[in-house]
Amino acid sequence: MCPTTTHPITGTCVPLTFGHEFSAIVEEVGEGVINFKPGDRVVVEPIIWDGTSLVEPLAVGWHAVKTSQLKPDDAALVLGGGPIGLSVIQALKAQGIRTIIVSEIAAKRKQFAQDFGATHIIDPTQTNLAEWVKSITDGQGVPVVFDAAGVQGALEDALNSLRVRGLLVNIAIWERPAQFNATKALLKEKRYQGIVTYHRGDFQDVLDAIASGRMKPEGMITKKITMDDVIEGGFHTLIHDKVR
Repeated sequence: MCPTTTHPITGTCVPLTFGHEFSAIVEEVGEGVINFKPGDRVVVEPIIWDGTSLVEPLAVGWHAVKTSQLKPDDAALVLGGGPIGLSVIQALKAQGIRTIIVSEIAAKRKQFAQDFGATHIIDPTQTNLAEWVKSITDGQGVPVVFDAAGVQGALEDALNSLRVRGLLVNIAIWERPAQFNATKALLKEKRYQGIVTYHRGDFQDVLDAIASGRMKPEGMITKKITMDDVIEGGFHTLIHDKVR
């Protein structure tokens, strides 16, 4: 988790700041530094595949929404209400999208989705998602689906819920290969795009949205742990308790 060999890109090795989601308070600055002062709260923008605190997952969601070119009157479907799905929901709301549909089965994540701005929350095990989506979109489907679930059933729901020439944005890391009905996508000219991180500027857009109150992500923090509990309370919780 924390290699002792020199990093092939940065040339650094331990001791260094652990992880890719961190922030800090400036304690002192060097001679000639004019943009920062002691007491400033700062985060890092890790373009070399790294990140920071809540701003990092929010920037992924922000970039996905911005790339989709959705308009305020468009409806969007988000598959999955985990951290990235919640980041997409917040980005959609902050960028003015008024109809935000979320597909999620876990009760706790449904509540999170509602708290962060979802206008409709559907349990796909209880409701035919594609049929429901079409029922509120004049039978057409949504122009964009954001897949933050990464499971086969969700992928099929995504294709069936898209309108003609709709866009499927995949932000999920799949644990196993997916089966994709290419003919179904071909016949209605549906498009697929992968999103893995963000571009320069997305971090600042997120920080501006938080500062203005358009994003209020504090509720995403469900637990705080000390370093001596990082294995059991941290990694094991992330692996085995998916609703937190």
